[in-house]
Amino acid sequence: MPERILITGGAGFIGSHVARRLLARGHEVRVLDSLSDQVHADGERPAYLEPEVDLIVGDVRDAGALERALDGVESVVHFAARVGVGQSMYEIADYQAVNTYGTAVLLEALMDRPVRKLLVASSMSIYGEGLYRTADGRVAETGERSRAQLERSDWEPGGGIAPLPTPEWKRPSLSSIYALGKYDQERMCLLFGAAYGIPTVALRFFNVYGRDQALSNPYTGVLAIFASRLLNGRPPLVFEDGAQRRDFVSVHDVARACALALERDAADGRAVNIGSGESVSVHEIAERLARVTGKDHIEPEITGKYRFGDIRHCFADIALAERLLDFRPSVPLEEGLAELAEWLEDQVADDRAEDAAAELAARGLTL
Repeated sequence: MPERILITGGAGFIGSHVARRLLARGHEVRVLDSLSDQVHADGERPAYLEPEVDLIVGDVRDAGALERALDGVESVVHFAARVGVGQSMYEIADYQAVNTYGTAVLLEALMDRPVRKLLVASSMSIYGEGLYRTADGRVAETGERSRAQLERSDWEPGGGIAPLPTPEWKRPSLSSIYALGKYDQERMCLLFGAAYGIPTVALRFFNVYGRDQALSNPYTGVLAIFASRLLNGRPPLVFEDGAQRRDFVSVHDVARACALALERDAADGRAVNIGSGESVSVHEIAERLARVTGKDHIEPEITGKYRFGDIRHCFADIALAERLLDFRPSVPLEEGLAELAEWLEDQVADDRAEDAAAELAARGLTL
């Protein structure tokens, strides 16, 4: 049944793709977005946001803006958040103000304007380290590394443990202020939904990539940062030794998962992983991006440095999403990278990766 849906933070990368997907399914879409200058440098409505989207420029912490945005809305998709692990470690107050307090303001507004469904964007970052198998075959929830270990560039968790796909039952291990804020958002929304009888779903996104990413934001997704470097003829900067493993999922699959979560009730009250279900090393993803963009003559630069807040391995077990949402990724990594490369041909990026790295180093947030 078509309805009016509000997406907070919907002028951003993932939100705009979700808006396009929902419009195609016959819904009306309204977006509340502050058009933050770190993401939207000119402060203008982004060209990639569909013209049918009703955009309200405002902050999720502004009760008045929320009142206008929620008028006549039947479901809410909550994406409004500051993103980025490294920056969260020194802009602590602002990250918590937007991510935690902003969610609180939204939930208080929903007390007076209950909706049919609430969907909140959570993150794989709340897991910290992913799941591991020990040398004797046991499943272990911890692969955390000590400072002394990191200082000697001993990157792998000790004890001969091997990474496994991470399921939703793995307990959170918050390694950054960003992760803390995303966990706050997830738990607040699920608690609120249970208390007020509003069906609520938290989708834990893994590393989302695709066209329309903010290429000039040095704290956005790693593929966008690598793309910005390559567009400027510079090598991607790879921390540690590049062998850390991640799960890269196409934004098209993420948008489809959001639509499924809004339309189906099997995941109500749950947190659900949304990823590709496959893992790839960061060094390999840098090489593959260089290859598909025709920049394979530019080798990734292995920095041999550790950033506080980073983890070694984490990739998704998506069995729950398959069971509850009938979600199966449809965009293979090679196909998704090819689409990204085609989009990048017409893009210009302001490469700020070295500035961001220098900022972290100056604050003692790298080893």
